[in-house]
Amino acid sequence: MPPTILPATCVNTRIHTLLCCIALLLAPAWAIADAAPQPEFNVPLKADSASNEAARAVASLDAWVDRIDASGNVAGLAIAVVENDQVLLERGIGLADSSTGEAVSANTVFRLASLSKAFATTLSAMLVRDGRLHWDTPVASLLPTFKLADDVSSGKLTIADILSHRVGLPHNTYDRLLEQDEPYPLLAARLGEIPLTCPVGECYAYQNVAFSLIGDVTFAVTGNFFSHEVEKRVFHPLGMNSATYGRDGLEQSAHWAKPHRRVRGDWTAFEPKETYYRMPPAAGANASLRDMEQWLIAQMGGRPEVLPEQLLQTLHSPQVETPGDLRSTPWRRERLVDAQYALGWRIYQYDDEQLVFHAGAVQGYRAMIGFLPKRRFGLVMLWNCESAAPAGLLPMLMDRYLDLPAVDWAGLDKAGRTRQQAGDAG
Repeated sequence: MPPTILPATCVNTRIHTLLCCIALLLAPAWAIADAAPQPEFNVPLKADSASNEAARAVASLDAWVDRIDASGNVAGLAIAVVENDQVLLERGIGLADSSTGEAVSANTVFRLASLSKAFATTLSAMLVRDGRLHWDTPVASLLPTFKLADDVSSGKLTIADILSHRVGLPHNTYDRLLEQDEPYPLLAARLGEIPLTCPVGECYAYQNVAFSLIGDVTFAVTGNFFSHEVEKRVFHPLGMNSATYGRDGLEQSAHWAKPHRRVRGDWTAFEPKETYYRMPPAAGANASLRDMEQWLIAQMGGRPEVLPEQLLQTLHSPQVETPGDLRSTPWRRERLVDAQYALGWRIYQYDDEQLVFHAGAVQGYRAMIGFLPKRRFGLVMLWNCESAAPAGLLPMLMDRYLDLPAVDWAGLDKAGRTRQQAGDAG
């Protein structure tokens, strides 16, 4: 961390120096962090710190981001590329808040949506390592009121099952009711009313409500709130200094991105919805690009003192096939050979490489992270609107890095033509 620079008055006398040093010691961490010099943002790639493959891919990505910026197809976007623990590219375009004109920076905090799930599984792995949990611990043994459709199924569901979406419930059970402001505890208590689509542990179906049972489990085994445990054991050790949970955490950030929607052709900010914040394990985290760079480095093995190799291997080990992923988008249909879900991560066979991946979406926010573990090369993106264009940048980057045929997965050519046509018409 850069050295803290004391105010000028602190060096006038020994007494002033002592008083200022005491003030710094008593000051909250965020105040000291804001006072310290921050690394420059939007720094060009340093080619000597990158492999040839990465230098080539990042140069292309930089140009593609310019094109998205010129197209006006996002309100604001923060994007970073990491190789071998080094940040090769860190960029922001557009606005964090169109109502004030504040630009996106590396310290702008965004909602992470379902990228939150990997923090829940990482904390769970730590609790397993500490002997407080086992992956095969039955959920019902820790949550006595928990019920599925029958007693046998209720007794079979394990910690690993809920974290790999093998509950046996239909996809996204109760998400619609959650979006209608039904409280999470009531929905969790009603999971037993839903007929199972397959036996527990035998099929994949993505969940938010059921996944968030891990928050209740965490409280049961630690006596502490889930979000506090993640902050203490993950965020703080990794130096994710602006990462928080909840809407209050987002809005109390020094700099944060408001969600945006198109209104008469312009990006217009609106207030974030509380809905999915009610389930911190599934979708409750917030973080800046700088925070997520540290998270990406750690997940690729760069912080073994916090996330050791064995723990990462467990988190990234496939648990259940997800065949729907093979046809969900054009780039997946073209590039993926195999698709499975691990513990809070999707594991894809991307051509000949393993890709560890996850995406997230809540109203007005999108997020995406993906990396090639063998090559320790990855990308993270956060944006504050529901544009699909940035999502295509990840496969385009991977294609360029792996020297695969170039495809415009982000629709940049189409966006360019649309903007040109609009200009000609106006």
